[in-house]
Amino acid sequence: MQAFRKAVEADDHEAIEALLADDVVFSSPVVFRPYPGKATTAAILRGVTRVFEDFRYVREINDASGRDSALVFEARVGDRQITGCDFLHVNEDGLIDEFMVMVRPLSAAQALAEAMGAQWERITREAAGA
Repeated sequence: MQAFRKAVEADDHEAIEALLADDVVFSSPVVFRPYPGKATTAAILRGVTRVFEDFRYVREINDASGRDSALVFEARVGDRQITGCDFLHVNEDGLIDEFMVMVRPLSAAQALAEAMGAQWERITREAAGA
């Protein structure tokens, strides 16, 4: 999804949030249960930008309908290099209603879990204040 990719690459959090459906569900690579809702998803994505260093998308794969996309990325979390993929699904209105992230290797996923855990209180405050 080009609009989302451009918003992320521009670090434009207002544009990112505008692309999220109110009922979006975010599935984390390091937490079992998904997180529902636009405010929570937007706060998580802001937290991720504080944790990831040298983030860049390296590939984009879209289905023929334009409703499903996979954005492959690379970044660093501390001294761990991470490769991951954002799987996005858009609803009939063109807004992201499903957002699933997968990352590798395990050591980088563990570093991500630790770094995001340190952000969690702030993420919760940001989501509640939205």
